Parts: sequence; C-alpha cells; structure tokens
Amino acid sequence: MPATNYHSFIDALQKRLQKPLPGEEAHRKMASSSRLRLSAKPNERTRRSAVLILFYPYHGSIYLPLILRPQYDGVHAGQMAFPGGRMERTDENLIRTALREAQEEIGIRVNDVQVLGHLTEIFIPPSNFYVLPVIGTMPHAPDFYPDPREVEEVVEVPLEVLLDETIVGDTQIDVRGITIDAPFYQIENHRVWGATAMMIAELLTIIAETE
Repeated sequence: MPATNYHSFIDALQKRLQKPLPGEEAHRKMASSSRLRLSAKPNERTRRSAVLILFYPYHGSIYLPLILRPQYDGVHAGQMAFPGGRMERTDENLIRTALREAQEEIGIRVNDVQVLGHLTEIFIPPSNFYVLPVIGTMPHAPDFYPDPREVEEVVEVPLEVLLDETIVGDTQIDVRGITIDAPFYQIENHRVWGATAMMIAELLTIIAETE
C-alpha cells in the first residue's frame, strides 16, 4: 500500500471502527483448538488490560510494530505480541493503559499518537486477562527504545505482509504439557499465534471491509 494512500487508509479505518465490530466471528479464524474446545469466561479475578496496534508510514508503506517477549517464567514468555499490559489504578481508562504501556515497553511518544478506535475485547484464559486492542496512528515512524525487561525485539511489520494470505499456517504447540493445534501468522522468522493472532484476524477483517 503506497505511502500516498496512508491518509486515506487511516480515514477509512477510523470510520469503519465506529461501526459494529466482527468480534468473535473473526477471532475464531485464528483460535487454537483448546480455546475452541473450552469455553472459559472472565471471572471475579480477571484483570483488565490493553494493547496498542500502531500504524505509521515508513519506507513508502504502512507499518505496525510487534514485540517479542523475552524468555521468563510466565505463560506468555517468548511469544509475539502487541505492546501493552495491565490497567493500573492511575489509568483513567483502557486507552490510557494502552498508550502508557506502549510508551514504557517500546519508548514511543504518547503525545504523537492519534487514537482511531478499538477492536473487540478478548479474554485470555491462561493469564486471566481481558484485553482491549486499541488502534492508533502516528504521522511518522517512531524511534523505538525497548525496555529489555519487557521486550527482546521490536519487529516492524509492513501491512502488505499481514494482507498476504500465504503467511497463515497451522501447527501443534506444547502448552504446559498439552499439545494444541494453533493457527499462526508467519512474520519473518516468527510465528504469531494465540490472542495476538486473533486480534490480527479481526483487524484484517475490518481492513477488508474498508476497501
């Protein structure tokens, strides 16, 4: 998608986000077998969180960043994700959560971000988080300053890569001793699966409806 189309893309996306979202129907396209089999629901211990899906023009195209989580003792170690995290008491809303967490994790300037809207909240049973994907844009490519405690690598992804249907695959993944079938997006040498892939599926469904 040429850079000259950047503003028209952003305008069309913002207008589409004001309409009803495809939600679970789109999520199901990239849901793992365990998620489809188990109907886990939020409970009184579920925590709220948010991630930021950030579009910007770069190298004559439209990009968005993903992050690779470091290896640590946790359920999402070593996974690809959007920058984000849990809501703090000082956050007035989940949009603020997404912006603050993105600033802390990858060093973007919050004041440069225009929020366009959000996708459907998605429940993540392994960590018991309810996550709101917030969509924003910047008029230029950001300088990234990743927090090494939170981010092993920032992966800048051209939108046309996400739009390429050949990056979709399916594999078996061992999760805590249980083998599950997991659809994924192959981005460079990384496999994006789980909740992040489900968010991307809804995003791509919405983008297709703006054309």
